[in-house]
Amino acid sequence: MRASNIEPAWNGVSKFLHWLVALLIFTQFALGWLAATWRLSPTKLELFVWHKSVGMVVLGLVVLRLAWRLATRAPPLPAGMPGWERAAARTSHVLLYVAMLGMPITGWVVSSASGVPFRVFRRIALPSIAPVDKHIADVASLVHLWLGLLLAALLLVHIGAALRHHFIQRDEVLIRMLPARRLPK
Repeated sequence: MRASNIEPAWNGVSKFLHWLVALLIFTQFALGWLAATWRLSPTKLELFVWHKSVGMVVLGLVVLRLAWRLATRAPPLPAGMPGWERAAARTSHVLLYVAMLGMPITGWVVSSASGVPFRVFRRIALPSIAPVDKHIADVASLVHLWLGLLLAALLLVHIGAALRHHFIQRDEVLIRMLPARRLPK
């Protein structure tokens, strides 16, 4: 049995997880860029601790979000939406989940393969998920970078599509995901 969303809008849990993960992902882009470009110093190390810690929070929330998404029905897409657009929406959402899961996992592999033990927020020790191996660390780092670029591109498409639906198509696709908005049934 699948739980229902408030039709035709997303339910509160879906909205909360969507916007929280979005906020954390944008925070991650900033933290990752700062950590990578900062000169070697205690501040750089602290930025990496925060980047890795928030990354693990994102991983947990995305797993929770995916489980919730699989347990609830999505509001129906607009009736007149062409098949290609429905397929593009499904494909882009699958790719978003792949990138949102892949980013923290590849970051975790980089830390593990680099032999850098890590504690989330300096408290919770993470087990190593890869052997210490420079080649694995380098490959995982490259995959992490490319997934980041893919995620950034997908987010631009996602945001652009939401704005297109709102301002050009003039349908309810964007409104039904806004935090404080409820649509009539």
